[in-house]
Amino acid sequence: MDIVATGLSFTEAPRWHAGRLFFSDFYTHRVLALDAQGHLETIVEVPNQPSGLGWLPDGRMLIVSMLDRKLLRLEPDDQLVEHADLSQLASYHCNDMVVDATGRAYVGNFGSDIESGGVPVAANLIKVEPDGAVSVAAADMVFANGSVITPDGQMLIVGETFAARLTAFDIDAQGDLLNRREWANIAPHAPDGICLDAEGAIWVADPVGQCVVRVKAGGEILQKIDTGRSAFACMLGGPDLKTLYICTADGSGADAKTSRTARIEAVAVTVAGAGRP
Repeated sequence: MDIVATGLSFTEAPRWHAGRLFFSDFYTHRVLALDAQGHLETIVEVPNQPSGLGWLPDGRMLIVSMLDRKLLRLEPDDQLVEHADLSQLASYHCNDMVVDATGRAYVGNFGSDIESGGVPVAANLIKVEPDGAVSVAAADMVFANGSVITPDGQMLIVGETFAARLTAFDIDAQGDLLNRREWANIAPHAPDGICLDAEGAIWVADPVGQCVVRVKAGGEILQKIDTGRSAFACMLGGPDLKTLYICTADGSGADAKTSRTARIEAVAVTVAGAGRP
């Protein structure tokens, strides 16, 4: 793999958008963008720690603000404004999300203070309408993490980290999630960030197994790439969407605040990215 960015604190939510790789760096409180020449640009600073990223149809960016459990919107004048308050539905820090073609967002949260040794608690996956209205999209998620939406906009698949599975839902015309089912059991792999490819397979970052795996519906592992350190998220991008960008670090939590071991790595793959994010 090629190392394309270093010296970061803890990178998450990589997104290929408008010819660049956007991602969050938790403990420097920044959303950054990386271009093809390796130049990093700080897009915005998020005081309460950024995570999931997405875009409204008009191009404004949505950013999960983890610690205060809000969804923020970046305006054309570079001002951050509150798009939605998730605190009544999120039982702990908010995390990753996916945004559909209409600007509707689906946001997960930790459920409990697992970083301090808390017992995992099932939590809500939250739906945020383009106008900021919030509701529960799905309850009893076992640490909802990375999510994807298929190119036709009709299915959402989310990684449940502590259940070692990818869970699928049908999406109706109102954005409600129906027909919950197991898309793949991937034990012993623990899904963190995920991305979808044009053959309908999903790349899964596994921080525990220190690898990324390509999985098909039903759970068959089609490919495995060892990263040698924890892999927390991944995204297909590049001009042909055949570069797999991987967020790696020596670890997470309090130590990552000061160690600055996080980096973005990249490897060429044969099947292009598809769907959202």
